[in-house]
Amino acid sequence: MSERLSGGCLCGAVRFTAAPAAAEMCVCHCSMCRKWTGGVFMAVSCGTSSDLALEGDDALGIYKSSDYGERVFCAKCGTSLMWRMADGSHVSLSAQSFDDPSQFAFTSEIFTDEQPDNYAFANDTRKMTGPEVFAFFAQKQDPQHG
Repeated sequence: MSERLSGGCLCGAVRFTAAPAAAEMCVCHCSMCRKWTGGVFMAVSCGTSSDLALEGDDALGIYKSSDYGERVFCAKCGTSLMWRMADGSHVSLSAQSFDDPSQFAFTSEIFTDEQPDNYAFANDTRKMTGPEVFAFFAQKQDPQHG
């Protein structure tokens, strides 16, 4: 997907444009995402931090949730906006923060090994456990694997 799409937070203090890698949405079941969003994080991969145009970045709150990752939100209204690698090498925007989230197909679920037993999605999706997610990203970082 090369088209730049717009979105923002609930109160409008933060707006963005980004070109999603694909018209697909991934759901993260990890315990941090569930606590951060009050549910699951519905994410759209959008390249790197430099691929994202932000307005109102003075209203951004940033929480460093691990050695490698940050959770970015609107400090005024609390909207969960993105998860990104601390080095800027990957950004996943909240699918629901796009102006038209219906354009993203729900295709995959990650950290399924952390998913609690009290909910499940009916969609037929690709599923990956936490160790599978880490292995996938490690392979992408390995110069021998392209």
